[in-house]
Amino acid sequence: MTVNITRLNASQSDFDSSLAKLLAWEDSVDHQVNESVRHILHQVKTRGDAAVLEFTEKFDRLKAGSVAELEIGQDRLQKALETIPEDQRVALEQAAQRVRSYHERQNQKSWQYEEEDGTVLGQKVTPLDRAGLYVPGGKAAYPSSVLMNAIPAKVAGVGEVIMVVPTPDGVVNDMVLAAAAIAGVDRVFTLGGAQAVGALAYGTETVPSVDKIVGPGNIFVATAKREVFGTVGIDMIAGPSEILVICDGQTDPDWIAMDLFSQAEHDEQAQSILISPDAKFLDAVEASINKLLPTMERAEIIEASMGTRAAMIEVSDLSQAAEVSNRIAPEHLELSVEDPEALCEEIRHAGAIFMGRYTAEALGDYCAGPNHVLPTSGTARFSSPLGVYDFQKRSSLIGFSASGADRMGRVASVLARGEGLTAHARSAEFRIDED
Repeated sequence: MTVNITRLNASQSDFDSSLAKLLAWEDSVDHQVNESVRHILHQVKTRGDAAVLEFTEKFDRLKAGSVAELEIGQDRLQKALETIPEDQRVALEQAAQRVRSYHERQNQKSWQYEEEDGTVLGQKVTPLDRAGLYVPGGKAAYPSSVLMNAIPAKVAGVGEVIMVVPTPDGVVNDMVLAAAAIAGVDRVFTLGGAQAVGALAYGTETVPSVDKIVGPGNIFVATAKREVFGTVGIDMIAGPSEILVICDGQTDPDWIAMDLFSQAEHDEQAQSILISPDAKFLDAVEASINKLLPTMERAEIIEASMGTRAAMIEVSDLSQAAEVSNRIAPEHLELSVEDPEALCEEIRHAGAIFMGRYTAEALGDYCAGPNHVLPTSGTARFSSPLGVYDFQKRSSLIGFSASGADRMGRVASVLARGEGLTAHARSAEFRIDED
């Protein structure tokens, strides 16, 4: 099992076009998937619980007499927490504590100030009333996703967090339920797919509608989230997982190879990129990749990902490495260098930045504290990690005194009449003191 990894050199004349080709990822929705999702969403919107039950039986092979039967109570969540192996419970609790501590520092507060004439201006920060959390089920069960999505919502003060998780053939993952208990999830329904997204977006007789839907899922879930956006908010439409490592050539090549594997093992479309000014180090890492690959449980997936989407890029120095990284705007960026703080000053676009040789990206996936829900496919140029701020709304506060209304009313009058909006102007003018 040998992988031939794409090699690029930033000094080559065709580097720009080669890099663009490497990064290209087709995220257009398959027409059949799109039509299927739209049909499911329409059925759920118009038929509620009945449609949810039909699709759950069809896709998850789970038959129930009512949607209420598909709800998991708090006692069952607590039982899962008590019965999972102790090392799993302790690990979940430690991770949750770190995630909560980090996100508490993001909590935004309302503020206001008063001008000399008594006018008050400010901003009122209010949590969402209800948030929906989609958690993959079956073989792809991710308790870490429960913590990363639910805890920021609870820290933000969201009134109710509703979790949906598919349980194909009735198979329930106790670690996911335990994570829900630790994170403070309020209600859990064993629903999945586009039908679960539809139930959260539109509400049914049993499942309450939410204000925002967050959490990962397959192409049907992602397509459904795209379709319901506008009716509800969503976190993002995520692409394949990505890691970019900048290394000065002084880190153990085996460490770097395994860091690249940590994203490649997600799926065949995941992207792993290594940038270094040391060509011999790139050779050493490639040798480590081929040495370690046969030892990996998900070797076939890693091989496919590394063979088609990975790259090793040679640059002249670390500043050029930062320049290339900013063009890529990666989801995960490891600065495996002697002075990561200095190099970080040159980084403008990245979902999460992992500082130093000992900071494996995998720690960020589980227990570092910052959120692992990150912008992909170059969207780190304008997007941020999921956080408390995603579960809060901001309302502007405007309160003019009589003096302030007189002063600013004259300004508004001129601008409104300039735009030809007479009612706007007269509304302001009524409050001007003509004495």
